[in-house]
Amino acid sequence: MANKSSVLLIYTGGTIGMIQDASSGELKPFDFKSLTKQVPELNKFDIDLSSIAFPKPIDSSNMHPNVWVQLVKTIQSNYHKYDGFVILHGSDTMSFTASALSFMLENLAKPVVLTGSQLPIGIIRTDGKENLITAIEIAAAKEKGKPIITEVCIYFEYKLYRGNRTFKFNSAHFDAFKSPNYPALAEAGVTIHYNKGNLLKPGKGQLKVYTKLENDIAVLKLFPGISQKITSAIINTKGIKAIILETFGAGNATTQAWFIKELQQAIKKGIIILNITQCPEGRVIQGMYETSSQLKKIGVISGADLTFESAVTKLMFLLAQDLNKQKTVRLLQTNLRGELTQE
Repeated sequence: MANKSSVLLIYTGGTIGMIQDASSGELKPFDFKSLTKQVPELNKFDIDLSSIAFPKPIDSSNMHPNVWVQLVKTIQSNYHKYDGFVILHGSDTMSFTASALSFMLENLAKPVVLTGSQLPIGIIRTDGKENLITAIEIAAAKEKGKPIITEVCIYFEYKLYRGNRTFKFNSAHFDAFKSPNYPALAEAGVTIHYNKGNLLKPGKGQLKVYTKLENDIAVLKLFPGISQKITSAIINTKGIKAIILETFGAGNATTQAWFIKELQQAIKKGIIILNITQCPEGRVIQGMYETSSQLKKIGVISGADLTFESAVTKLMFLLAQDLNKQKTVRLLQTNLRGELTQE
């Protein structure tokens, strides 16, 4: 008989870990040592389940790169003890965390599944129980003795997505996440169906963990009538190393001379400008229209179909690696962890 799968549950905070105080009605974190009391269905699993909880739960709006470092160090120190990892996390910034972890964990050969909920686990109508139970099942799933999933994912409302392809699009319904530019990795119904052609292959070398991130990044989101003084203030912010330019459609921007000149001067100073589309679905194709051809000519980098969350965290990751600008630009346009579709 095969050995049981083992899964480490890491609770960072978020709605899923809350229960309602019977007397006051307030929501408060519950003790994860008594997890099986809150979710008795876990006792039916033939899985060795352990848990670690952050001493002070973090609302995901307060998520920070320092926490991502803490998470990858936790995975690194427990990597050979467990077959999979489930991270309980607030949904608001879950896609940022999933994207960051994907870059920080190179040669990953085990599942890291983030999940959470829109309603606390102590509420009768909670979506938290199903999300938690299925995320654990996915993290424990093996085929021929090897993990089925070997990447950083998000499981929410019956679907498993590649983490660095997601964004939170809904705060009112249980299906909180979308991945419009990449299909689901698995769908949970009566059984869990894995779309195996969509999965990343496991890393071949030893797990490599990166613990340095650089957050000197600015975001310039375009809108009709954006002023030169605002644009200039953002571009000339002291100390920035990269700017994410959120453009229209397939990567289009105003062709006003002052705007192109501002970008050109920033690029000459060594600042990387990464062009991503404001559209939830689709990709940047610089040069398709006149309104993006000038961006391409002056050296703005195409972000292809990167999500905003993935663009932010990939820049944070690459800028911290002490690479020259040429290599950083090349890797920005290279598919490292399944985060973009290369032309």
